[in-house]
Amino acid sequence: MNQTDFFKCLSDPTRLQIIKMVISKNNICVCEFTEQLAFSQPKISRHLALLRTHAILLDRRQGQWVYYRLNPDLPIWAKEILTTLSQHPIV
Repeated sequence: MNQTDFFKCLSDPTRLQIIKMVISKNNICVCEFTEQLAFSQPKISRHLALLRTHAILLDRRQGQWVYYRLNPDLPIWAKEILTTLSQHPIV
């Protein structure tokens, strides 16, 4: 994993909120993100696509729904950073 891309993904408040949601509740569908964050589905999907492209999140399709979870194969340093971030409010 490229560290620069990882930190660029974390630099956006919406993506950071998405990651925090995934950490607190694994396997979240897009509809839950749109409801909780009050953003349109296309906007959420763009952020999710970027997080998926950089292998921070993985997706699983179940019927018409797509569920997202944290990539279990993230490097230890990345998991530690995400865990630490999830314990603090977004400023």
